[in-house]
Amino acid sequence: MDVKRLLSGPLVGAAFLMATSAIGPGFITQTTKFTEQLKGSFGFVILISVLLDIGVQLNIWRLISVSKRYGQDLANQVLPGAGHFLTLLILLGGLAFNIGNIAGAGLGFQVLFGWSVQTGAVVSCLIASIIFMVKEAGKAMDAFAKVLGFVMIVLTLYVAFQADPPLTEAVGKTFFPDQINELIILTIVGGTVGGYISFAGAHRLLDAGISGKENLKQVSQSSVSAILIASLMRSILFVAALGVVWQGISLGNDNPAAVVFKTAAGIVGYKIFGLVLWSAAITSVVGSAFTSVSFAKSIHPFVEKNFRQLIIAFILFSTILFVIVGQPVNVLVAAGAINGLVLPFALAIILSSTFKKNLLNDYHHPVWLSVVGWLVVIVMSYMGVRGVIVWL
Repeated sequence: MDVKRLLSGPLVGAAFLMATSAIGPGFITQTTKFTEQLKGSFGFVILISVLLDIGVQLNIWRLISVSKRYGQDLANQVLPGAGHFLTLLILLGGLAFNIGNIAGAGLGFQVLFGWSVQTGAVVSCLIASIIFMVKEAGKAMDAFAKVLGFVMIVLTLYVAFQADPPLTEAVGKTFFPDQINELIILTIVGGTVGGYISFAGAHRLLDAGISGKENLKQVSQSSVSAILIASLMRSILFVAALGVVWQGISLGNDNPAAVVFKTAAGIVGYKIFGLVLWSAAITSVVGSAFTSVSFAKSIHPFVEKNFRQLIIAFILFSTILFVIVGQPVNVLVAAGAINGLVLPFALAIILSSTFKKNLLNDYHHPVWLSVVGWLVVIVMSYMGVRGVIVWL
């Protein structure tokens, strides 16, 4: 194994791209709110979700890699038209969530500098767009995700220490929880590997030319690393929130994460929250735009030819919608319902490629991985349908 290659370049970049795509404003809010609800037992939710997330990522990344096809192209080969439908879901969900990501970036700058959320959103839009103006946009995106991913983890770790969390309680309840909430587990899984997020790193590696059976071990390691990075951030945020909740402090409903950071580390903690929120939001903007537009590549050669320009247009359009319309709750709720269905549909189609060996260049997919994948499909399909019924 080429250790140097594994520890640098696109392999680590893809891992951080997927991880930081998952770590968005919703990720931060959900983690703090669920910690307040479940206390130490939320550690068990994180543990189970990590196992499920790894199962999902290993299946999707490995099968895309050995087939050397983007997710939508592999889906179309399995079932004609399925890739186009998947593209539609990804684009709709990606656009709706990007409105929320842009809003989160604007809020982060408001906390840091006192700007209006709209001004912060526009400045963030320009920063994200500049990344794709660079000739080596892939490398710039990798570096951006790595640096801000590292910043988020280190700053949140500082706040966690300041919160003085009951670590014995957290570790104990992780393995012996007082309560188990299946809905929260499924929400966390969907938020970590749902929608476009599952494909972010895999598509980045295809763009970088890292695919095929000869690179399968490195691709697998990168996919697992992506989940571990996102889960490390969630675990640190969990213990930080637990330290605050343990003191009997209510996090409220407006901005529970801000309460955690400010309570643990005062005004410095509040400013750190602003930087962490902005970092989480802006990296999700970049990941969402890149992955969503990569799904449109098979629609027309124009997309392939103008890939970077269309990514910038996607970011600009998301920002314009936010500035003009705001962050409509109904759109975000609808996006959540769509996202709940994207994962099982996408995973089912990708897993079905294992029945067509000609698509996988004689690659034999491990049976245990297929079993884990189909179990996730069944459970997430059930919950996704329930979510749509509730929304309707």
